[in-house]
Amino acid sequence: MRPKPEPAGPGQESVWDYPRPPALVPSTRRIVVRAGDDADAPLIAETTAAFRVLETSHPPTWYLPPASVTPGMLTRSSARSTVCEWKGAATYWDVAGLRAAAWSYETPTPGFAAIRGHLAFDPARLACFVDGERARPQEGGFYAGWITSDVVGPFKGVPGSWGW
Repeated sequence: MRPKPEPAGPGQESVWDYPRPPALVPSTRRIVVRAGDDADAPLIAETTAAFRVLETSHPPTWYLPPASVTPGMLTRSSARSTVCEWKGAATYWDVAGLRAAAWSYETPTPGFAAIRGHLAFDPARLACFVDGERARPQEGGFYAGWITSDVVGPFKGVPGSWGW
């Protein structure tokens, strides 16, 4: 059963207005990923040329171009394997010693060809920022959306949300 969406305020988006199948939206917002919260933590990636994947009931998942990643921070991982019904088979990456903390689609479906090789980072395991705001991770551990103050839910992933 679909939950009641939270009202979106000025400058906010409701994840219940996002489409299904998901949309791929380019963004010029400043996206930063670090290995820790503090400003001196190793920089994993930084860009103003990311993509957001927007899907009903999910906070956005951000995909950063491979050129935005600090050299030497990624190693291909064999720790995990998944397939997305919309994007295809995911390739996982160990990030600064954290196993499978990022993923990419090296041969995405045609609708997601623009993110071929782009990296998504898990905000539960890395410090992920949108325009300086630290993103909170989507609950549940299966999805890895980034929750910021400009996105309202409720968000899939909480207990009892599997059927949304």
